[in-house]
Amino acid sequence: MTRLSCDRTPAWGALQTHFNAHGRAFDARVAFAGDAGRFEAFSQSAPHIFADLSKNLIDGETQQLLLELARLTGVQTHRDAMFAGAPINNTEQRAVMHWLLRHPLVAPSDVAQSAVKNVAAELTAVHDVLNAMLAYAQAVRADEAITDVVNIGIGGSDLGPQMAVLALDQFVLPGKRFHFVSNVDGHELAAVLKRVKPESTLFLIASKTFTTIETMTNAQSAKSWFQSQGGTDIARHFAALTTNVSAANAFGISTTFGFWDWVGGRYSMWSAIGLPLAIAIGAEGFREFLAGAHDMDEHFRTSALASNLPVRLALLDVWYRNFHGFTSRSIAPYHSALRRLPAYLQQLEMESNGKRVNRSGESLAYGTSPVLWGEPGTNGQHAYFQMLHQGTDVVPVEFVAVKKPKHDLPGHHDLLLANVLAQAQALMAGKADAGGHRHFPGNRPSTFLLLDELTPTSLGALIALQEHRVFVTGSLWGINSFDQWGVELGKVLCRDLLPRLTAVGDDADLDASTAGLIARLGTFPA
Repeated sequence: MTRLSCDRTPAWGALQTHFNAHGRAFDARVAFAGDAGRFEAFSQSAPHIFADLSKNLIDGETQQLLLELARLTGVQTHRDAMFAGAPINNTEQRAVMHWLLRHPLVAPSDVAQSAVKNVAAELTAVHDVLNAMLAYAQAVRADEAITDVVNIGIGGSDLGPQMAVLALDQFVLPGKRFHFVSNVDGHELAAVLKRVKPESTLFLIASKTFTTIETMTNAQSAKSWFQSQGGTDIARHFAALTTNVSAANAFGISTTFGFWDWVGGRYSMWSAIGLPLAIAIGAEGFREFLAGAHDMDEHFRTSALASNLPVRLALLDVWYRNFHGFTSRSIAPYHSALRRLPAYLQQLEMESNGKRVNRSGESLAYGTSPVLWGEPGTNGQHAYFQMLHQGTDVVPVEFVAVKKPKHDLPGHHDLLLANVLAQAQALMAGKADAGGHRHFPGNRPSTFLLLDELTPTSLGALIALQEHRVFVTGSLWGINSFDQWGVELGKVLCRDLLPRLTAVGDDADLDASTAGLIARLGTFPA
């Protein structure tokens, strides 16, 4: 797929000229004062989400030039190729079809006229695995003897399911507790094992290859603990989310659920990797989660660029990263259940788009992924919002708020919503102070995403929105958002260094710093 590089399009040059003439000095306060319809023009509804983009540093001309950039770089063609099952992950020659994991089953008589006509066989296989996984989830939910579920995975096998289970806590089955172990640091697993009993615990080992060193180290330690505490039925107390069935069987696991090479780890919670969420909220809840994501898929697949929310968010990201030079974005979810959302989005965006070469391996002349970071409001207000309001760097902020709470404590939610509205207003409006210390420069951009309620459906839509936004920014930059070779080098070096920690004086071919640190650490017991 040959596509024009973004910086070689007429739109890129026009955007640079527009930025120098108007964008650099754009003031949202002036824009609001001169345009009574600005809020309506720069806000929109998408499935299960309302988005207010009006406090961003854009006007109608900026938006039109950005849309032209999307057209000239072939974002629509690239999107359509993904939904057609083309191998757009060109470095691994794989299709990118996490969206298929949440697509409803299509009757055979309707396949030829459907959006999945090119991947009908894969869709059938998806639903076979989904049905089997949800049946198992329901069996675990009905098993009162199982009180604790421990998910052992890392990266996409941990961040997504953990974030979603926490987010949907109000829908979790009473009597079941969920634990997530990802870090190879034994302190994390040891802390969980102190809180569970072998006879009432189910361990889920999540590793596509069943070889991920951190996951398998934790899995082996969990198995050893289980047996040392008198556990005998590994087949009942362990299940695997993997395609390596033989390795799982050798471990003693007979219950396995697989997934496909066209599912990247950070896009995998819709697959068998979502089993802990399915156990937590049940088969019906999990199907609602998938349905919300599918609703957003259809919005992204069929909407015109100008009214396509993932596209509009992605264009803002490019405008800020490549023209304003903003190098980070802060995520501020004003709902405590979404406290792991920033960590989840860090992997989704930075692992996908933290690339320095294009799809052909050529070095890029422009920046790609910003740094994502954040904490839930109102905690973040009393931690780092000082810098957002008065610091030397401008950081666009993305607020996520929920209209209706799931608790009945009086006054709390009104105060929470007043806080998020006030922070967005304060970032834009600022406040003058001649003395300087109480001066807020204002004109600092933010986006406001509003959900009516935090439910499986709306969470699914929110996550799919972010997935497609990342796809579009990667498409605009001409990079492959679906590999992660940057993760590999450290893994290779770790395998070399591990035996050296117990081999005194083995520092051949090591740099002086690494050799000195190994000597400083001394030797460890095997």
